[in-house]
Parts: sequence; C-alpha cells; structure tokens
Amino acid sequence: MSTYSTTAEASAGSSNDPRERADRAFFGHPAGLGWLAFCELWERFSYYGMQALLVLYLTNYLFLPEHIGQVAGIDALRRMIEGVTGPRTTQQLASAVFGLYAGFVFLTPLFGGLVADRWLGRTKTVVIGASLMAVGHFLMAFEASFLPALACLLIGVGCFKGNIAAQVGDLYAPQDKRRASAFQIFMLAVQIAVILAPIVCGTLGEKVAWHWGFGAAGVGMVIGLFVYLAGRRWLPPEPKVGKARAAGGESGVASRMSRADIGRFGLLIALLPVLMLSIVGNQQYQNAFPLWSQKHMDLVLFGWDVPVTWLQAVDAVISTATMVASIAFWRWWANRRREPDELTKMALGSLLAAGGPALIAIAASLVEATGEKVSFVWTLGYTIVNDFGFANILPVGLALYSRVSPKRFEGLVLGVYYLHLFFGNTFVGWLAGLLETMPGRDFWALHATLVAAAGALLFACRFLFGRLLAPETGAPVTPTAATATAH
Repeated sequence: MSTYSTTAEASAGSSNDPRERADRAFFGHPAGLGWLAFCELWERFSYYGMQALLVLYLTNYLFLPEHIGQVAGIDALRRMIEGVTGPRTTQQLASAVFGLYAGFVFLTPLFGGLVADRWLGRTKTVVIGASLMAVGHFLMAFEASFLPALACLLIGVGCFKGNIAAQVGDLYAPQDKRRASAFQIFMLAVQIAVILAPIVCGTLGEKVAWHWGFGAAGVGMVIGLFVYLAGRRWLPPEPKVGKARAAGGESGVASRMSRADIGRFGLLIALLPVLMLSIVGNQQYQNAFPLWSQKHMDLVLFGWDVPVTWLQAVDAVISTATMVASIAFWRWWANRRREPDELTKMALGSLLAAGGPALIAIAASLVEATGEKVSFVWTLGYTIVNDFGFANILPVGLALYSRVSPKRFEGLVLGVYYLHLFFGNTFVGWLAGLLETMPGRDFWALHATLVAAAGALLFACRFLFGRLLAPETGAPVTPTAATATAH
C-alpha cells in the first residue's frame, strides 16, 4: 500500500510537502505510476493497433466504390467533408476521415475532464471510457457499424485519456521534479505499445483479414480495463466530487481559479497553436507517410513484402530508445547543471524534430530525380531524428500543463492540452490531401518548416512569459494530499 507520510521526518529536506518523499517503489516513483503506465500501455496498444490499420483499410478497402456503400451514414459524412474541402478522391477522403478521427481523439478529453472534475470523479470516468473503447474496437469488425464504432472510440478515449494523465500528475507534489520524468516513463509505456500494436494488429489486418486486426485491438483494451481495476488501491486519492462541491467554505473557494491561475490558464490556451505546429511532422507518420511509402519505398525483404504497418513498429522501437535516452540525458544533466524548464525543452525538441520530415524531403527529391524507390534507411533517419525531438515535446508538455493547472481543474486543463492534438491531427489530415497535388519534396519540406517555426515560437514564449509559468516554491500542502492513503 502507498501511504503519504505526515511525519516531521517525511517533511524534512528540500520540500515541505511530504509527497516528495512518498512511495518510490516503481523505479524511484510511486507504485501507482506502474499501474497507470501498464494500463496506458494496453489502451495505447488498442489505439495504435487500430490506427496503424485505419488509413490503409479505408484507402485500400472500405472506401473503394464497391464497398463504401455498405457503411451506414457515410454519404452524410462525405457531404460534410466535401462541403468544406471540395471533391475528395478515395485517398483524400480516407486521409480526411483519419485526420478527423485522430483529431477528435484529443478534443473529447476536454469534456471527459469536465465530467470527472464536476460529477463522476476520475476513476469512474476512466472505467466508463475503457469500456466504451472496448465496444468500439469490436464494432470495427462490421463494415456497416464503422461510424458508430468511431463514435464509441471517441467518447471512450475522451473519458479515459485526460483523466488517467491527471492521476499520474496527482501522484506528485507541485514542486516535485520527478513529475517530468514520470510523464516520460508514462509515455515510455506508450512507446512499448506502439512496438507491439503494428506487429500484432497490423500483421493480422494486412496478412489475414482487416477485422482480425481490429479484434486484436479490442482484446488489448479489455486487458487494459482489468489492469486499471486491479491497481485502484495504488492510485492517488480523489475528493468526493459531489460532497466537495456542496460543502462550501474552503472547498468552494478552492474550486475557483485565482487571478494568477486565470492568467496562467490563458497563456496555456495561447500556446495551443504553437504546440499544434510542433507535432505535424510526427503525426504525419501515421497518415501521409505510409501512403507515400507504399509507392516510393522499397519494402521487400528477402523476397517478402514487409507490411507497411511495420514501419510504425520500427518507429516505436526507435522512439522507445530515444525516450529512454532522453530521460537518462536529463538526469545526467540535472546532476551537473541546472535543468532547463519545460518550454526550453519543448523548443529544443521542436527544432530537432524538424529534421525528420526534412530528411524525407531529401528522399523525395531522389525519387523524383531517379524514378526509383528509395531505401528503407530513410525511414530510420526520419524516425531517429524526429523521435529524439518528440521525446521532449509531448510528455514534457503534459508535465507543464499538469504542474501549472489549478488542483480542482487538472482534468479540464489536461483536456485543454490535448486540444493541440485535435487541431494538429485535423490539420495533418488536410495536409495529407496535398500529397496527391504537391511534389513530395515540397510536401515534406513544408512540414519541416512548420515544426521549426514552432521551435522558434516556443523560445519566444519562454523569453516573454517564462516567469508566469515558473514553479511556485513553498506551495502549501492541502489536507487531503498530506494525510490521504492511496487506495
């Protein structure tokens, strides 16, 4: 059992908050981090297993003229998309739908955070979300229920995503510097899932049948639900939402944002367009890149056609290694020099990540010059450079938003953080449509430019507003956090 100490000895040291000396059973972190990370691993297995197949499934099968009529409600969706973008080819429609799905995955956590903060609490909301996602994955086995399946997945991930991340943040005191590495460990579990998901679900989907791959994703989500339920006693305590709201007094005051909180929250919202630009190179790896690779990359290995979905497994292996290397590097740096703040890390990460699509722009130039397919080595270059940068963007951003958010609004603020992924993935879906109309070199150079611009803007934000987002020292300990036992 993980207990937050309240003794004077536990309060001694660099912080007055006893949580900084709390349970270190999981690689120097609370045991609850292990349960949450393992649950997130299986949830992300289901998500990335389905995502690895989605754009290929839509382009190569479901949206072909002989099959698209079987999808209930697709005519209305197509009219809505083409009313904004104009007529879409099969590939462009598939990329647009993929982009909308991948975007809304990060919009619905905003509402899931509100539901948890104001009504149900995080644990109940996470359980509901996991259950809906399992249903959605199994509905993907039927062509007619494609759109209801996406709806279940979107609502489910909205309930799940922001709230489980908020529970990770709740394991740590506001000034506990382990928080950033905790989110990197949390994201490391995601990277492991991304290694397994394309190999298992992608191989079943491409080599056996599409629906086998989607079914495997559903099984993964059911496992994730059982892991979460098994680890509830190790999770951070959460207030009785209804009672806390009705009690008034100090609880009522705590539930409102101060003027300083409002200023920081406004700045976090203003950062969203910059964060949106920082991810376009990474997110295009699941949308335009597999479609480009089908046509322009040599994927034959010892006479066997390697499934395109395996490219994402390669990326996951490399991104896992780069995440571990990033965690180790910043620990080494912190022992010798002052560790930079989150905005600085994110700016450096964006400038580095811009090199990924820049390398594919070079590869595309070779394709256009020679008319031949390029080596798989270019995929390795893309992923190594991009993943070193991205390891310091998404998880570090989570740590920033978790730290800055007012306690009673953490689920909401983390839902707001995921908005940049909503806008970014929707934008990426539109950008992917340019793959058929722009030279490959220009297409990928555009992505490199956008990501580099995000790095420059993050440095500017750090220079102008860094003090507003700086951690507060000597923050008071709330009675709940100081005395609670995690169940």
